[in-house]
Amino acid sequence: MGNGPAPPDRKRGWPAIGVAALLTGLAVPAAAQTPPAPRPDDAPAIRVGTQIFTDYTVTEQPTATDADGNEFTPNAFNVTRAYLNLTGNISRLVTFRVTPDVVRETGPGSSVSGSLTFRLKYAYAQFNLEDWMPRGSFVRFGMQQTPWIDFIDGVYRYRFQGPLFEDREGFLSSADVGATARYVLPGDYGDVHGGFYNGENFNRIEPNDQKALMVRGTVRPLPRHPGLRGLRVTGFYDHDAYLKDAERRRRIVALTYEHPYVNAGANLLGTSDRTRAANPQLEGRGFSVWATPKTPKGWGWEGLLRVDRITQEQASSARESERDRTIAGIAYWFPRQGNVAAALLLDYERVNNNFYVPFRPDERRWALHTLISF
Repeated sequence: MGNGPAPPDRKRGWPAIGVAALLTGLAVPAAAQTPPAPRPDDAPAIRVGTQIFTDYTVTEQPTATDADGNEFTPNAFNVTRAYLNLTGNISRLVTFRVTPDVVRETGPGSSVSGSLTFRLKYAYAQFNLEDWMPRGSFVRFGMQQTPWIDFIDGVYRYRFQGPLFEDREGFLSSADVGATARYVLPGDYGDVHGGFYNGENFNRIEPNDQKALMVRGTVRPLPRHPGLRGLRVTGFYDHDAYLKDAERRRRIVALTYEHPYVNAGANLLGTSDRTRAANPQLEGRGFSVWATPKTPKGWGWEGLLRVDRITQEQASSARESERDRTIAGIAYWFPRQGNVAAALLLDYERVNNNFYVPFRPDERRWALHTLISF
């Protein structure tokens, strides 16, 4: 009977259990005190990119005259954009952008007159509100995009041919200095972007105390419909003043559509301008309709068709001025990798100017445009 296995020594087992419990007890608070690993988008980062627009343009009409009196057809190679985009994030909630661009120096007496020089186009801080609002909502301070041009440029995609209707006619600018906020509607139903700007565009100083209130609201009525998801309705209002009691107003209503086979848009513009309190208020109205037929693969051959029309009252004449612009072109977009893009565009532009005082000649031009975006 004395040959069976010895019973376990309970006194020897208790110290081992005690040590294990002590180690477990120490490990729990130690783990609680270890700071969590930072999220990937919390890490500071900086990125460098570029966007380049170049062209060769032949102006059939109007012709020009050289220093010896010889009439010739103007033609030139041009660089119309050379962005150096510096973007980054301090954290996932704080980001920034700094972008200089080229401009032709034309100041009289300047030692660099005629040269392409860099000037600041964008410089802003952005505070993302995604912890409290839908993703894409933010607040911005500094030299930044204006709400309408920034929105419509992303749908149009052919700014390298030339500015959009309201920008080209001088009614709005693509950038200004101010403070803005954007709120994205839940469910991808649209967004609202607006704020206060100096109102003098990015290339001029603020000459007085008048500020511009710009607000854009966009609604996507059918965000889940496979064929109509790209349909959006947009309204924009710019409430500004040249001087006290000298109003400057811009009103836009637009319909845009994005589809794998075509992007298209149509917008109506209304303007009101009183440059001095004692001057008459001049009204203007216009529209722009455009379409860019394309292929669903995202690269290859595309078309560009656009028609603009603007009618304005004139201080120098009782008759309204009229301008009609027609653009037709064919483009080739090279295969893309992510956000990198390259394209060639051959286009013809016809501008008819009627009833302007003083007189403005009609315009006809051919151009080969290039785009590099990296």
